[in-house]
Parts: sequence; structure tokens; C-alpha cells
Amino acid sequence: MRKDKRKKKKNKRLLIIIAILLIVVVSIFIVLNVAVKNVYGDKTQIIINNNNVTLKLKNPAYVNDKEVVYISIADVKNFLDNYIYVDNENSQIITTFDEKIGVLSTKENIININNTNVNLFSGVETKDNQTYIPLSLMSNVYNMEINFIKDKKILVMDSLDRELVKMDASSNLKVKEKKTGFSRIVGKVKKGEKIILIDSKDGWSKIRTQSGIIGYVKSSKLQNKVIVRQKLEKKAQIEGKVNMVWDYFSEYAKAPNRNGTQIEGVNVVSPAFFSVIKNGEGKLNANVGDKGKSYIAWANQNNYKVWAMVSNNSYKDTISQILNSYKLRTNLINNIVYAATAYNIDGINIDFENLKKEDREVFSRFIIELKPKLKEAGKVLSVDVTAVDGGDDWSECYDRTTISNVADYIVFMAYDQYSVNSKKAGTTAGYNWIETNIKKFIDREEVKSEKILLGIPFYTRLWEEKNGEIVSNKTIDMKDINKTLPQNIQKTWKDDIKQNYVEYENKGSIYKMWIEDEESLKAKIGLVKQYNLAGIGSWEKDREESSIWSVINKALNN
Repeated sequence: MRKDKRKKKKNKRLLIIIAILLIVVVSIFIVLNVAVKNVYGDKTQIIINNNNVTLKLKNPAYVNDKEVVYISIADVKNFLDNYIYVDNENSQIITTFDEKIGVLSTKENIININNTNVNLFSGVETKDNQTYIPLSLMSNVYNMEINFIKDKKILVMDSLDRELVKMDASSNLKVKEKKTGFSRIVGKVKKGEKIILIDSKDGWSKIRTQSGIIGYVKSSKLQNKVIVRQKLEKKAQIEGKVNMVWDYFSEYAKAPNRNGTQIEGVNVVSPAFFSVIKNGEGKLNANVGDKGKSYIAWANQNNYKVWAMVSNNSYKDTISQILNSYKLRTNLINNIVYAATAYNIDGINIDFENLKKEDREVFSRFIIELKPKLKEAGKVLSVDVTAVDGGDDWSECYDRTTISNVADYIVFMAYDQYSVNSKKAGTTAGYNWIETNIKKFIDREEVKSEKILLGIPFYTRLWEEKNGEIVSNKTIDMKDINKTLPQNIQKTWKDDIKQNYVEYENKGSIYKMWIEDEESLKAKIGLVKQYNLAGIGSWEKDREESSIWSVINKALNN
């Protein structure tokens, strides 16, 4: 009997607990499905490509009395333009995006977009010691559709190169915070209302409402899918691996006559058409003329792209003056773009060497400001750089991370491991040294492998030593190596550097050479496939053995 009473009490308590739990669950469900959650309060919200970044802003966005939405420079740097730049000397802010470079005056309500002035009814402002730009007026720079939903204080930005899909709500919908029916409501949609479809997965669709709210609804509750805007597919100028060769001639010589010839496997030629004029304040020497025009016609006939080289001729002081002045940088940029357009070439190869280490940042600014204007003109930009570790003015002068992020290609000139000025004899381009630097580019400098062009040499050096000291070294073109060395000389394969090595004595001197041949170049080019690099650039045309082009073509494409 007592046992039965205890059992009844226990069951009663269990029923009470279950009832309480049900009440709690139902209450939570009711709250979640009645209350609309607003985590943003009265903040001005910023939505960029369907991401609400409001709570991630370093400084609050705001709307001024002209109903213009403002965002701080610090937040532009985070979400739109990592390289936005305040030029205090000229009272302007420079921002770049895709094909546009916008120069905002900090004194007047004017913005210059790709050399065209546009008047603004609201300009740059300062608030709480922060500089703000009129974001809602910047659609022409950032290539975005920008809409400000005034009653909600939400600014919505959609990139014009992204897909835009709209659908209709088949009934009145509650927009959930997460993909579950128990999630809190963040908004509501009426039957027939059009919404932006962001993504669909597992029976739920992530959407954006007309009022700018982002959340989830059941996919089955949407209908009439319409693709309003297709994703803009950007086609690379070169399909497959780049096989470029530099065609060098000095500013005092003429372009070579290549008519009637072909170069197996090559798809890009880089003739030395342009160079910076010493003390010219951004003026450009264009060494094209009739010979150069004939060269371009020859390249076009053979379906070679022309990425003309722009050299600074190692004019360290001249290029430093240009890089450190926005006005002179702009002069040089405009001259480069004009030349590329005037001669109808396909791209520009920037070959600025022997720069001052302290000009590292302004050289990057030059590349940042050059890229949009070249892209607008449909031209490719490649930039030559040296190995990662080296002298201040030879290696430390390049910010490889920024250059590679901005340019279409970064060219690693993987030669002169031991240069003409070296105190020790050594290889021009050892395999192990090249591979080590490729890893540094990718791992340390954070360069995307698919943007790297590997520069390979068509030359080596013959070193002369006496009593263990370097007496001389002489540059030997690949095609002249066998003519330079004694007949029947013994070659030794060095597996670490993937080169044949020779050493011999003559008239009291010891001569040494690390040979560039088919085997050494095949090994180097093998690194392109191993590390998924963009391709190669060969320095330079007419130094090679004619048979090497077939070897390169097979090594690069097999």
C-alpha cells in the first residue's frame, strides 16, 4: 500500500515537471515567433554584398543632414579598399577599386574618377578625430549599386559583377535568424514581396528583404526565380601557362626585325619599348618607331601578346623623385597608359630595379595607382622583382605581398644568385636556391602561386680565379657556352643545383662555369608545375640555343 502511494506521488511530480517544461518550451517558442530581434539598435547599418558589417565597424557609420551615409577611412580599408591612402600634402584621399581610381578632395566637394572631375553635394567630413568619406555617393568608384533605405537607416551595396537573383514570397513569411523553426524572427515578408536570394541549402534559403534584413526562410515558400544580373566572368588574357620572353634592346637601338620567324610555345613577348627619362619628372621615352610597329604587327600575326617593358634604367634618384610625388607618379602613370593605348599593346611589364629601400611603400603606391587605369584600358600588368633576401636597394625595396595582390602577375627574376659583383664564384641560378625563394614568396610573402612568373636565364658566367681569388667573370650566352669551353671538357652533374659544372686550368688560372642547358632549364621549369606557378619569363631572346624552345614548350605544358 505504501509502495503504491509513493509511486503515485512520484508520477504526480513527474507530470508536474513535464507540464512546466512544456510551458517553458511553448513560451520560448511564442517569444521567438512574436518578437522581432534587432541587435543593431539605432545604428546606421552597412550591408556589403549581403554581409551586414555594422557590428564589425571600427567607427560607427552615420547619416548627415543631407541624408548622405558616411563611413570612416579605417573601415573603408577593412571592407572595400585595403590600399586607400590619405595624401595630406595635396589635401586628398586616394581610393582604388577594380578599374577605378578616385581622388577625393578634403577641401572641396569634388572627386576625380580616372582623370574626370565629378562634383559632390557632400564631401569628406571629420568626426571624433576620424576622417569619413561619403560612402553613399561612391558607386562610380566601387562599381556597386548603392541603395539607402532611409526609414531603416540601412545602406545596401551590391557589386555589379556579382550574380543577383530575385524570388517571390508565396505566402506571408517570418524571416529567421538561423536555419531552424525555433530561431528568433529578425524580419517579416508579405505574400508576393520580392526578395534577394543569397543561397539555398538543406531546405532553407538565406535571403535579403527589401528593407535590408538578412535571414532565413523555408525554400519551399519561395517561387518565380529570376536572375536579374549574371555573374561577370573575367577571362584571363592568357589561357594556360604564360610563356613570355623578354626582347631587350637599349633606348639607343631599334626593335629587332622578327618578320618571318616564329618562337615555338611562346605566347607573350616583352620588347624594351619604354624607359623613364632621367630628371624627366615622369616623362617616358618611347623607343617604338617604325621598327617597333613592325615588331608589334609580327607579334599579332603570330598570336603573341605584347607586354611592353617599362624600365627605370636604374635611375635611382629620378625614380625616387617620381615615386614620392603624387603629381609626378600620376604623370608617369598617364604616360604609360597613353603609350600602351597609342601603340595598341596588350600589357605592361614594369622593370624597376636598383630602388631605394625607403621607397618601398611609394613604389607599391605607384603599382596600386597604375593598375586601375591599365585595367580600364584592358591591359595586363606584370611587375619584376628579385629574390626575397638580399640587399636594401636590390631586394628589400619590394613589398611583394602588395605588388602581387594588385598586379596581374609578379615576375620572380630567378637569376644572379652569384652576380657580376660577387666575391665568390657560383651559379647564376641554382635549382635549390630558386625553390627556396619560391617557397619564401608563397609562405613568407603570402604571394598566390598562380600569380608568379618564374624568370629563367639564357646565360651563365665564366669565372676566373688565381690563388683562390676572383680575377674576373664574364657573362656567356647559352648559345656560346660550348664555343667558350675547351673541347672534350668533362662536365659533372650537380644534383642539388640541377646543373652541369665544369672546372679547368689555363695559363695559371682556374676557370669555373655552372652551365645553363636543356637539362638545367627543364628542372627549373618543373618547379612551375610543382608549385602551380603562372608560367615563365625568359631573359632574353637571342641568347638561347634555338632548340631550347621545344624543350621549354614540352616542359611547361606536359
